[in-house]
Amino acid sequence: METEEQQLEHAVVRLNEKLLGIALGILLGAGLFLATNFLVLKGGSNVGAHLVLLANFFPGYRVTFLGSLIGFCYMFVIGLLAGMVLGAVYNKIVKA
Repeated sequence: METEEQQLEHAVVRLNEKLLGIALGILLGAGLFLATNFLVLKGGSNVGAHLVLLANFFPGYRVTFLGSLIGFCYMFVIGLLAGMVLGAVYNKIVKA
């Protein structure tokens, strides 16, 4: 039978893969959403010269408000998948 300290250690060490994925997805999605809308509001002659290059990887993305929503969706999915993979790998390492 495990001691109370060992039970607590087992409960605390493991990560919830889905929750980590959702948190990372929201964080990455919000980052791109905010960056895009900051550039849209800032305006200028050449808005988001570097950020517009993301359209090569994210079809439909543009440096516009609608593009920021599309970019949020893409980055949410990437963050979700990355967080789930990181959580799974971490849990496998900790379990060993």
